[in-house]
Amino acid sequence: MFDSLSAAFQNLFRSLRGRGTLTEENIREALREVRTALLEADVPFDVVKGFTDRVRNRALGQEVLHHLTPGQQFIRYVHEEMAALLGGTAEELVMAGSPGTLLLCGLHGSGKTTTAGKLARWLSARRGRHVLLVAGDLRRPAAADQLAILAEQAGAAVLRPNAGETLADFGSRAIAHARSVGCDFVIFDTGGRFQMEADLIAELRDLRQAVKLANVVLVVDAAMGQESVRVAEGFHQALGLTGLILTKLDGDARGGAALSIRSVTGCPVLFTGTGEKLDQLEPFHPDRMASRILGMGDVLSLVEKAQEVVDEQTARDLERKIRRNDFTLEDFLLQFRQMKRMGPLEKVLEMIPGGSTLVGNREAAEEMKRFAKKAEAIILSMTPRERRHPEILNGSRRARIARGSGTTPQDVNEVLRQFKQAKGMAQRLSQMQKRLRIRM
Repeated sequence: MFDSLSAAFQNLFRSLRGRGTLTEENIREALREVRTALLEADVPFDVVKGFTDRVRNRALGQEVLHHLTPGQQFIRYVHEEMAALLGGTAEELVMAGSPGTLLLCGLHGSGKTTTAGKLARWLSARRGRHVLLVAGDLRRPAAADQLAILAEQAGAAVLRPNAGETLADFGSRAIAHARSVGCDFVIFDTGGRFQMEADLIAELRDLRQAVKLANVVLVVDAAMGQESVRVAEGFHQALGLTGLILTKLDGDARGGAALSIRSVTGCPVLFTGTGEKLDQLEPFHPDRMASRILGMGDVLSLVEKAQEVVDEQTARDLERKIRRNDFTLEDFLLQFRQMKRMGPLEKVLEMIPGGSTLVGNREAAEEMKRFAKKAEAIILSMTPRERRHPEILNGSRRARIARGSGTTPQDVNEVLRQFKQAKGMAQRLSQMQKRLRIRM
């Protein structure tokens, strides 16, 4: 995601950090590189011009912060203006209503049905809602079958249309059904077209009038670039959108749609889809996304992902073990498995400050994956006693473990070395926390 754009910004920032002063000339040079990077990311020219003009005005205005170098100040301006371009502050779905309602619309192939399943899972897991998914694609029976499968996976109910039923009548029946079965949030999945057609828009307008929808959300394929922005403008003028969801963001290395769609349409981006799995839907935070684009990481989202895969009791047990200096290879293996549950390594690295440089370096990222697989095989080839007491691992034991895991004794030594480093680091962090508590 945003690979090309991130690489361009990081190269620029590396050259700026060493400069003792910022002059009008080197500001002009830096902005030329920013402009080129954004245009290559398929951001519309007018949006790029407005962005660079705002950064230039702030940089030339000498808004000085004494704790930052001139180069750092320029980076700060770019980050703040990037966050503003993306929307400034995060906005959420309107949850009010009995039941709450949300209409998903969009072109054919944008990912509406999959997004409906993802939203149902998110609302259930994060908001404790009982969700009804409504199969509002009246022309494609296969869409209802797909939605039923997704509803089962997401733990949601599903409702299919009757033969000959209009979308407006079906919508009214869906609301009544949701109330009768105890569902407190209704998501309407609707039919798509290859382009905006009058009958599609009329159908959606009738549904909106019949149901009084709280959320009208357009699902946009981010890989379409500037065309996705034009599609969003058309739907917004016809229906009055309340928000956007960008799908296939994982497959768009340029990211122009994400950067410009809020600025052009005025509609907030609510979520981004970064894969096909039901858990690959992320609330959109403009400031966090700006940090990720600029290679600064996204620690808050990383912590939230970690909290999803690590239960509180496991975290407490691990902390207790670290305090007692009882961190074992079994705990080390558990950390690898929890990391895998957080999603693809590339996406996790994007959230670590400086980690995006490894994402761009495919060899380094692949090497990390290979090491994780080897480490798991090696640790599983040990006896329980060896995992808990690695100090007993002499040469013959290491050779046996290497044979059992299909690796070499050198690989075993490397895993043990990494384990020792991790254990030492965990112990130092624990001691630091203890000293802070004593001071407080």
